[in-house]
Amino acid sequence: MKILFSPSEMKSQVSASAKFSLDNFIFPSLKEKREFVLNAYENFILSASFEELSKLFGTKDEKSVEYYKKSFKSNLGIKAVLRYDGVAYKALDYRSLDLNSQKYIDENVLIFSNLYGVLKADTPLPDYKFKQGEKFSELKIENFYKETFSKSLDEALEHEDILDLRAGFYDKFYSIKKEFLTLKFIKNGKVVSHFAKHYRGIVLREIAKKNVLNFQEFQEVEFQNLKLVELKNIKNKREMVLSIL
Repeated sequence: MKILFSPSEMKSQVSASAKFSLDNFIFPSLKEKREFVLNAYENFILSASFEELSKLFGTKDEKSVEYYKKSFKSNLGIKAVLRYDGVAYKALDYRSLDLNSQKYIDENVLIFSNLYGVLKADTPLPDYKFKQGEKFSELKIENFYKETFSKSLDEALEHEDILDLRAGFYDKFYSIKKEFLTLKFIKNGKVVSHFAKHYRGIVLREIAKKNVLNFQEFQEVEFQNLKLVELKNIKNKREMVLSIL
């Protein structure tokens, strides 16, 4: 089973030791496509005004803007699953998992970065800033990655069960063609967003600990503080509605 996951705005700035290289990314035949995006990004940040950078990075803090406007290509990286440090990643708490559970995440989680495109959880990433939904050089990144990476993703996922834990925004990067499972979290009968991020991390943590390999095994997992209230079939999407207790 492969799990599709979102990145986060929050990034860890812990010391890194792995060299950042596009050679470490999934789909090596598409390296030049990523390179095109990253070159456009770097050219933009090296020449943009403070106002343009502030908008792109999602911060008005001068020190932060100055820090992130430098070239990142020579920077060291850490695993993407450790670089991202938002609500879902804090709930996942990757560092506290045993080695087998970490290996499960490294091998089975695909993260959809709004800058780097799809990548494996263990891909080394440098620290960077790029606010969700922003653009540079008139490049619509979600469209670019969808057009250039969808065929490779279709082929890679052809024989896999798919659990889609991405936020809705990342559907723009890739639309799943085959049957897949997704989760909707509700509290007091209402759909929640912030809690959803937390519980996506909790769900990922639990299935990694149990080495879940398919839909059948997933449905047998009991998640603390979550109760299944409905299972919907919408075209090729199976949606589990979970109530937060």
